[in-house]
Amino acid sequence: MFRSCVNLLRIVVVSCCSTMLLAPAQAAETDATPIVVTDALGRTVTLPAPAKRVILTQARHLPVLALVHPEPASIVAGWSDEFRTSFSNEYDTYKARFPEIANIPVVGRHTAESFSVEQALAQRPDLVVLTSNFAGIKTGEDPENSQLIQRFSAANVPVIVIDFFVDPLKNTVPSIRALGTAVGQAERTEEFITLYESHMKNVADRLADVDANDRPPVFVHAHAGSTDCCNSPGTGTFNDMISYAGGHNIGSDVLKTATGKLNFEYINARNPSVYVATGTGAGKRADKGLTIGTGVEEAQARESLQRIIDGNRLQSLPAMKDGKAYGIWHAFNDSPLHVVFIEALAAWIHPERFEGVSALDTLNEINERFLTIPMQGTYMVELQPSTTPAQP
Repeated sequence: MFRSCVNLLRIVVVSCCSTMLLAPAQAAETDATPIVVTDALGRTVTLPAPAKRVILTQARHLPVLALVHPEPASIVAGWSDEFRTSFSNEYDTYKARFPEIANIPVVGRHTAESFSVEQALAQRPDLVVLTSNFAGIKTGEDPENSQLIQRFSAANVPVIVIDFFVDPLKNTVPSIRALGTAVGQAERTEEFITLYESHMKNVADRLADVDANDRPPVFVHAHAGSTDCCNSPGTGTFNDMISYAGGHNIGSDVLKTATGKLNFEYINARNPSVYVATGTGAGKRADKGLTIGTGVEEAQARESLQRIIDGNRLQSLPAMKDGKAYGIWHAFNDSPLHVVFIEALAAWIHPERFEGVSALDTLNEINERFLTIPMQGTYMVELQPSTTPAQP
């Protein structure tokens, strides 16, 4: 009888202790306030709590996640392989600070065709981040028709669609707001949005009275040196940014796609007054392309820019003669950091209107206030270094 009572007491105590141990977790789930976000396509998405296991279908967006989350690697449950391959310099920098990224499961390359829904679901995600291109959503099409969205919805996994590439001037703010809110960093995200909008507005205000006659012809040499002369933006992303910065993209007059090639004769005939080469300094284009970006010294970038100009017989263009040839990091594209690209480009095209404005200062501020892994290297360079230091 006594032994039975003792056993009964043990059962009661263990039961009570188990309840006490489980209660906080259960309470946390019960008390968690659902998060409602509106993504870049206007879709309303509800998460039961801040996402902690995120699938990045395009891993190039890890630095974007780093803008809004202080420990971005800690919440990535799966990703594509493009950050490691196409942005190897940045990958190495992040791995030095977050060695765990080497163990993040790869669920595809950077294309939808290579992406595995099954492998993604096996990581038990609580959020999947897509782009409209990756999801196969065309302009004006109902996003719920996307097979990717349908498959994740069927598995009760929330999906948000972000866009910093197709229509970045329209979609950047709702995209970064959706991403930051979904991972529980709404306040930090709003601080970044305030910075972004104030700098974009400053550019727009300084160029408010610029008409078509005041827009100099600009040649953006995309992925310069890594292909035959000469890749250029046509319609879309870069063209919109050049226009926003007060220039006229000479590629847009003949290229009706996002990118294409301009021959030497056309470039020479258009006499661009501003030349801008872009590159990433990494990946398969690194050997012949513009040496720029993470870990690059300014002298290296300038020598690389001169090599590309000489190798493509562009020395006689007015931009070179007038000292208006520049290089810039291509990966400012497809990121909210295009604000740095636009600010730099506007100052190169209209220096008289942007006296005292420094895109480098803007990048340094973003480094200090938002990026756990600061961008360290040379991300923009002049062919001839300025003899007048930028004013604060």
